[in-house]
Amino acid sequence: MKISKHSIVSIHYELTNDSGETLDSSEGQDPLTYLHGTGSLIPGLERELEGKQVGDDLTAVITPADGYGEQDDALIRDIPRSAFGDVDDLSPGMQFQGGGEGEAPQVFTITKITGDQVTVDGNHPLAGMTLKFDVSIESIRDATPEELDHGHVH
Repeated sequence: MKISKHSIVSIHYELTNDSGETLDSSEGQDPLTYLHGTGSLIPGLERELEGKQVGDDLTAVITPADGYGEQDDALIRDIPRSAFGDVDDLSPGMQFQGGGEGEAPQVFTITKITGDQVTVDGNHPLAGMTLKFDVSIESIRDATPEELDHGHVH
């Protein structure tokens, strides 16, 4: 069986950046299992997996455009510390959900605190990066009607 739209696919992977630093890995864990063709993975990786079969190994180099997008400086903002209400223990790396009225909620990461100003970044942490995935295909099966209806693996 080959990977195609609506396949349930299990993969082991290692994700590295341009410097070869490991950013994420399934080593020592259960494989990542997802519903193929529904946007569960970044577009470039999903495209590279299409047509592969159990036992295949591949290396996929994914550009920002096919990954988490380019870095968007408009998503980096300085906001007053008072906007966080009674949260006293703010620190870089903390994440929170926010967004303007009528906007979809978005995850922001605190990147810097200078005096009364908190710098937050709404970009995905991997935005702007070329990513390298080393992947091995562990299993493939057809999705059940329930999985297709719900849009995810059960």
